[in-house]
Amino acid sequence: MTDLLQSWFDACDIPLLAAFILGLLTALSPCPLATNITAIGFISKDIDSRRSIFVCGMVYTLGRTVAYTALGAVLIYMLRCGIDTFNLQASVSYWGEMLIAPVLILFGVLMLLGDRLPLGGFGVNASSSRAARQRGVLGSFLLGVLFALAFCPTSGLLYFGMLIPMSASAAGGYALPAVYALATGLPVVAVAWIVAFSVANVAAFYRKMQVLQRWLNRIVALLFIVIGLYYVFTIYL
Repeated sequence: MTDLLQSWFDACDIPLLAAFILGLLTALSPCPLATNITAIGFISKDIDSRRSIFVCGMVYTLGRTVAYTALGAVLIYMLRCGIDTFNLQASVSYWGEMLIAPVLILFGVLMLLGDRLPLGGFGVNASSSRAARQRGVLGSFLLGVLFALAFCPTSGLLYFGMLIPMSASAAGGYALPAVYALATGLPVVAVAWIVAFSVANVAAFYRKMQVLQRWLNRIVALLFIVIGLYYVFTIYL
């Protein structure tokens, strides 16, 4: 699949389509794929609400779009003004890598032990009330922003080395990072839609899954911790 997308990108002379293909290439590269799997687990834990699952998938992609577009606007402006962007790119990549592991582990611990900690109304593992759903939406948005800025070598090359120079030289280039971001979040939106709307006999399925809700929360929390430890091993060690 990645080879096919790469060949399409090499043959593409339409900037918007090229940005979309770059986004798909990023979504399928190892590090962003791992973060997308983590995001899918977080979004799908509220299995009792179809609307919540799909909305959180969209909001996660919105978070990625905001992060990529805002950063892209700064970089494109700097390049068009002839300013060297190397230090900014290096700082974003460095701090993104440094922060993603502890944040994932923290999310996992809060989801696993949130109802046992004195967090008041801010517990991650709270009941499925309106406030809990709002925290799920906010958490999805923040995850989108965090995972977008956690550049690994492959995603950093595609974003900083290919997308941004192309955007700086293209007419309407400020729109390209947004198209790229939408493509990177497309797998999460697709899975959220499938989970939310494509299950046969949905009502019966949800009633059964409600029994497993507590275990689902624990599984998702452990997924966050395991992915966080994976990044600790690959980045710090």
